[in-house]
Amino acid sequence: TVYDHDTFTKDDKMGDAEFIIKPFVNAVKMQLHDLPSGTIVTTVQPSRDNCLAEESRVIWSDGKLIQDLVLRLRHVECGEIEAQLQWIDLPGSKGL
Repeated sequence: TVYDHDTFTKDDKMGDAEFIIKPFVNAVKMQLHDLPSGTIVTTVQPSRDNCLAEESRVIWSDGKLIQDLVLRLRHVECGEIEAQLQWIDLPGSKGL
């Protein structure tokens, strides 16, 4: 859910979007190492199951997996949001 930011009044809801995180998590589970930067691990196409405005790729970049997303907002006249997923291993966490 996306909200605007108002200084003196309540923030307004601007829309919402959903995406499927499974392709990114599956890429993380592959435990890839030492790939050339820019290697495309998997590609996700826009569909009725997600709010992708365009194709999204999970990419190996500078030693880590990232996924850039452009999501089309729902329940609003128009609008898009850009987001990036990145896996971060936290010390002491069990991971996947």
